Amino acid sequence: MASSLDNIRRVHFVGIGGSGMSPLAEILHELGFSISGSDWGESDNIHRLAGLGIPIFKGHFAENVGDSELVVYTSAVSGDNPELVAAKERGIPTIERGMLLGEISRRYGKTVAVAGTHGKTTTSSMLSHTLLKADIDPSVFIGGRLPLIGANGRAGKSDIMVCEACEFQDHYLSMRPAIGIILNVDADHLEYFGSLEGVIASFNKFSHLCDTLIINADDENTRKAVDGIDKTIITCGLTDGCEWQAKHIVFTESYGSYDCWHNGAFFAHITLGVPGEHNVLNSLTAVAAAVLCGATAEQIANGIADFHGAGRRFEFLGTFAGVTVADDYAHHPTEITATLTAAKAMGYKRVWAIFQPFTFSRTARHLDDFAKALSLADTAVVSDIMGSREHNTWNVHSDQITAKMENGVYIPAFPEITDYILQNVQEGDLVVTMGGGNVYYCARMIVEKLKEV
Repeated sequence: MASSLDNIRRVHFVGIGGSGMSPLAEILHELGFSISGSDWGESDNIHRLAGLGIPIFKGHFAENVGDSELVVYTSAVSGDNPELVAAKERGIPTIERGMLLGEISRRYGKTVAVAGTHGKTTTSSMLSHTLLKADIDPSVFIGGRLPLIGANGRAGKSDIMVCEACEFQDHYLSMRPAIGIILNVDADHLEYFGSLEGVIASFNKFSHLCDTLIINADDENTRKAVDGIDKTIITCGLTDGCEWQAKHIVFTESYGSYDCWHNGAFFAHITLGVPGEHNVLNSLTAVAAAVLCGATAEQIANGIADFHGAGRRFEFLGTFAGVTVADDYAHHPTEITATLTAAKAMGYKRVWAIFQPFTFSRTARHLDDFAKALSLADTAVVSDIMGSREHNTWNVHSDQITAKMENGVYIPAFPEITDYILQNVQEGDLVVTMGGGNVYYCARMIVEKLKEV
């Protein structure tokens, strides 16, 4: 199959600092391509890429394209972006980020594509960490920073690639994975899919593209998504009959451990280094995939125990003046429920949730569900909505969430939220920032203020 990367050495990324762009840039850089990029802001990703010697321009201007032979963009980049316009005027090929990931993944003989509405980053990070610890040397593409490598991506020397497979706008349909993992299927991105049935149909299309499927068989919608698929399907779950099963589950301060059984026989005792009941099922799929990649039971058990989370996935930033601060990417009611359920089980005096709604469409569709999920916290502070690529045609507002709650407070901006937290938080409390936007800035502001106490 012809590839956009054939006979090309110079690639330019528009918005190179994005979580879905920076790992692709780093992988191509390590593979020997000449990379450049542009972005408006500063970020950890920008600093890392610049440290690798990749030239990064501040702002988007036509001249940034230079002598590039391929220009990469995301769906968030508008068609009138000066760099895209310049590329088209000069006849330089352009490619959307998801399509490029598909092409890169097809360069590997054993691509493990981790799909699902929730848990992709944690599971792909857990699997990558385990394989790296086992010296299997995979290439990696994940949506959060993996502490073991200090980055979102890397190019390994084996024929294995572990990557997230994102369902947003059907991006994962450009892939042809040897192994596909489906963690769960839930109603999200309905502005594109239209309904839960549309989401299930998309995952069904993804399933057809995989040689082997590893699924969470306890999830009803996942079972629907693979119905009628004529592929090898490996089942994981808590119920009898699953090929990979978790038995004798024990939770200590929300961190689980269990006996992992394979085809009715004991395989290994698994101890998790990340909180939440949902991570028992996530880890089962990682175990099954790691076996297919050549890891032993001992290597898998050691790797999973040694994994303590990815960036922005219940990431503990530290304890300051007796107050613990964590940050999480949860931006859907199901994810918020999982995060706060785990947080409440950890023995803190009080749990404070700071939530930044992400996109107007999701906020409008899930108002009641957001209110219910956030009510798990002792106090939930909700900021203004980050609209991202959308305009507020739904006439939705954050105070419509807090109006449905007894413990909800609407405060528009991060500086005011920081002041409110510092005035009310007490020693022994946990503060968790959550959202798919830039709410992590608020977490950092709170940390800096607590350091002054």
